[in-house]
Amino acid sequence: MEKVSLREKIGYGVGAVGLDLSYGMFYSYLSIYLTNALGIKSVFLLVLAPLARIWDGINDPMMGMLVDRTRTKMGKYRPWILGGAMLNAVVLCLLFNNPGFTLGSVGLYVYVAVLYVLWGMTNTLADIPFWSMIPSFASEEKDRNLVSTIARTFSGLGQGIIVIFTAIAVAYFGGASSSELSKMDAECLRTGFGKWSVITAVFLVIFASISVASTKERRIVSNPEKFSFKAALGAIKKNDQLLIFMLFAMISNAGFYMTSGISSYYFDSVAGNLKLQSTFNMFGTVGSVLSLLVIPVCSKFMTNRSTYKLSLATAAAGYLGMAAVGYLFGGNVYALGICYLLTSIGTGSMFVNQTVMLADVVDYGEYKLGKRNQSLTFSMKGFLQKMAYTVQSIIMYSAFSLTGFDGSLAQQSAAAKSAISFLMFVVPPIMMIISYIIFSKKYKIYGDFKQEVLRAVSEK
Repeated sequence: MEKVSLREKIGYGVGAVGLDLSYGMFYSYLSIYLTNALGIKSVFLLVLAPLARIWDGINDPMMGMLVDRTRTKMGKYRPWILGGAMLNAVVLCLLFNNPGFTLGSVGLYVYVAVLYVLWGMTNTLADIPFWSMIPSFASEEKDRNLVSTIARTFSGLGQGIIVIFTAIAVAYFGGASSSELSKMDAECLRTGFGKWSVITAVFLVIFASISVASTKERRIVSNPEKFSFKAALGAIKKNDQLLIFMLFAMISNAGFYMTSGISSYYFDSVAGNLKLQSTFNMFGTVGSVLSLLVIPVCSKFMTNRSTYKLSLATAAAGYLGMAAVGYLFGGNVYALGICYLLTSIGTGSMFVNQTVMLADVVDYGEYKLGKRNQSLTFSMKGFLQKMAYTVQSIIMYSAFSLTGFDGSLAQQSAAAKSAISFLMFVVPPIMMIISYIIFSKKYKIYGDFKQEVLRAVSEK
């Protein structure tokens, strides 16, 4: 069986950096850009996010089945990765640059809504084939685990670049000095985010190109059947472990997204200095890198199931520590950062485990249904992440609407600040604990049953 070289594994992982540059810009900073720079009302975003997810519920499985049917000289996945990255880069630039619509106008709201949906569609074009490629790219279990770990580590690096440098880059390109970073006006935000989005879009395409050029698809199985949404929906509904996976992964991911989404509001409105967010996120990035060691170390004396439980427990413990620092010890950024480092070790390992777990869900689907729906199953990863973001958005924008948050105000109300602190410190650990309980009670692809699934699929 052909081995996958370390050079090729790293080349593949580089693609995740580019995807997460765009991903981080959208999920961590689009909200504050729209509310504080463009004056978009929170209630509009509260409605837009779930409506966009309804379309994703149709678009994502459709894209998964299209990838399953693809066969070209470049392979099954790589053409989509490169083309999707290019289109997503264009949409990212348009989303963070207002072409001249008057603030508050109907045209601006329509423009934002259309680009919001298009970002999700173009991200799907690249994201689904990128992660679906893992079982074909590496067929041996050790290679598959290592490829998943490397890709997730590079993914964390892309997120880290965004959360550490975005505030600094926006201030620089927007013309604000570092001492004024927490008090940037709307014009500074518009200019800064516009230029920074162009830079991240360029690197998205560069990293995707490196990934496509560096990798080789080994096990290519095309599905000749025509696309049927009914068949796709049926394959998803009949794979009970896929549905369980989507539920507990969506909840834990929503907890992670809550931190990345609300932290800019916390440091700007509650702590009073947005610059502190860069310090806070630096600890998170270190934790994400350290999470690379969790699976290789734990696999020597723990099962994947136990490692995943440990990851969730570690993330929850870090979040609870953040809550204690935030509410009892004044919210010192370095103390928060140390707790966030622990959380990031847990969430980083959690994401790697979820990627490996989803490959097991593909095998289980073939074992149960008699047909391998690889890209369709992996399309649910992107969809559940979008759903997790939607859950986070609904909770956050509902809290903003109820407490009167207004991004145009220099000072927020006491109720708005309390809500932001609650979202920052209380909601994430609750979500991690709920996810832990569901996983422990409902997920069954482990132990002897997992070995039975693998034997059956291998024999087939």
